[in-house]
Amino acid sequence: MKIPTALKTPSSQWERQLKEQKDARQRLVLLDHLIGHYQFTNARRAQALLEEMERLISELELPDFSIHYFSYKGFVENQLYQYQDAESSFQKAAELIEERGDVSEQISVCIQLAGVYINLNNMDGASALLEKASKLLKVFPDDPLQARIICREGYIHLHYSNFSKAIESFLEADKQLQSLPLPLEYMDYYFLTLIYSGLGKVYEHNNEWKKSVRSYRRAADMCENLGMRTRLSWHYLNVGSGYMALNDNENAEAYFKKALEERDDSSTLARASAYANLGYISLLQRQFEPALGLFNRAERIYQKVKADDYYNFSNLERWRAMVYLETGESDKAMNHFVAAYNFARKIDDFKQISGILKEIASYHAEIGDFKSAYEYQILYDQNAEKYANELNLRKVMELEVKYDAEKKKKEAELLQLQATRLQLKALRAQMNPHFLYNALNGIQNYITSNEVKNASKYLAKFANLMRKSLEYSELEIISLEEEIEFLEDYLTINAKLRFEDQLFFEIKVDDEIEEDILGVPTMIIQPYVENAIEHGLRSRKKGKITVSFTPLDDDNLLCVVEDNGIGREEAAKMQPKTTENGPNFRSMGTAITEKRLEILHQIKGGQYYVNTIDLKNTRTGKALGTRVEIKIPIVDIQLPSNNIGHR
Repeated sequence: MKIPTALKTPSSQWERQLKEQKDARQRLVLLDHLIGHYQFTNARRAQALLEEMERLISELELPDFSIHYFSYKGFVENQLYQYQDAESSFQKAAELIEERGDVSEQISVCIQLAGVYINLNNMDGASALLEKASKLLKVFPDDPLQARIICREGYIHLHYSNFSKAIESFLEADKQLQSLPLPLEYMDYYFLTLIYSGLGKVYEHNNEWKKSVRSYRRAADMCENLGMRTRLSWHYLNVGSGYMALNDNENAEAYFKKALEERDDSSTLARASAYANLGYISLLQRQFEPALGLFNRAERIYQKVKADDYYNFSNLERWRAMVYLETGESDKAMNHFVAAYNFARKIDDFKQISGILKEIASYHAEIGDFKSAYEYQILYDQNAEKYANELNLRKVMELEVKYDAEKKKKEAELLQLQATRLQLKALRAQMNPHFLYNALNGIQNYITSNEVKNASKYLAKFANLMRKSLEYSELEIISLEEEIEFLEDYLTINAKLRFEDQLFFEIKVDDEIEEDILGVPTMIIQPYVENAIEHGLRSRKKGKITVSFTPLDDDNLLCVVEDNGIGREEAAKMQPKTTENGPNFRSMGTAITEKRLEILHQIKGGQYYVNTIDLKNTRTGKALGTRVEIKIPIVDIQLPSNNIGHR
């Protein structure tokens, strides 16, 4: 992909303007531009400028810039391998975005924080954030953001060794980003480098080394062209390792040296690996003294950075042993083989252990010590068998992961289908024939009494209610605001046309709930409200219904429908369980609704409950009404269109 010239334009002009600019507000704007650029190209400079940005935001009291500040800070910290700090910064950005941010910012911070969680091996946290971002995108689609989510999902598949799904995700993300009109944003190119690096890992696992090198090189070349150097050492290291697997030591050596020369990548582990691999190439070239020197440099870095890196310590000892075998210093060679073996035993690396034992067996055979050679060969066979069993077990586990993922997907699809069928069934039974009859009869009375204004008013309300009922029957999800409006119209018509102003109602929403944002299952509360009217209030004068909504947790609301009716015991005596047309209408309606709720909670992996409480006078035992508590899943998140951000 050709890189647009605009992206490669140096930021020296902004730096010059910043140096000359004295006005604090203008400096803040320039800092915002510079850090937005440097987060990709010069993380250390970005970190330095972030300090001034934080100070100016505080002095000028401009909290809107805080979203950018914490987003930049989190990205830079992640690039500099400061994952815990990055997690904290992105979480602060997310909190601010909840208060005053837009949709694209909310999705972006979810994607970036998911990347940090992947680096911290918190796959559950990463998956939850990507699921949240995907829900937001269903409401307001954005192709670049969708591609970034798919890329992150590819890395989660990679973590679980689900390589078929990983490559599918990476290729789809690449296809989506490549189809976008130019110029792309820096962030899009950054994700392309992640995609190519991920593809390289998949091909590497499959031993498709030529494809692996090609993908790794695409990532490295793109970073070079764009000046994105903070992870370049790792890209060079990956390319070099691929060439070494292809026995192309000349190119491998060149890329390992480039990894060492790259100063903008602060990863000491990448430098240690480059030294170790250059040492191995020197060993193959029979340059033994340089090889030992490079092994020593690598070991010092590993000991400083990761003292329990037994895998790499084992490799270094094994390669040292090979050097001393070549130079005829067999005692030293055996000492290093033993050290390599002991390190490998600490992590039960049977592949490494069996390789070491085979080399020791070969050495003894070469010097004529066939008894020792035989003994080590036996040990080799035992550990090689363990490694083979480990590989088979890993393959079985990979298949189980794939099977479980597909099974969950199919189960979710089946549950969604069942929920949809129940929704249609519930909506067909939504409006009680008695309600329809009484409403139309009430309107007819206004007409015959020549109350044209009231007749017109309530006919319009009734028509609007019927229109909404038909319109919502096509939807699985509506906003809580729409659900409440529907309930208000339904209760108003009941109060005026059926109960002749003898029914009072109140709908309360907790201040923490943004009812225009939260999505809920279509018309999920109306059956319980109608149940309260039919069973509790129909035979009572001055009845009252209160409907309240409060947050239960991040994924659920608690809705309480409370009436001051005659209570369930008395209602049961008055209400037959069946009619000539079959089961009691409302009993059937609430049963269908509860089944819907059960399935919707099951899809989200949670438990549902509908709790019915008889309200009684504690002294006399007299019925005071009924309270129904309903746990409602937030099945989607809606956002108002005026909050949509621009790319």
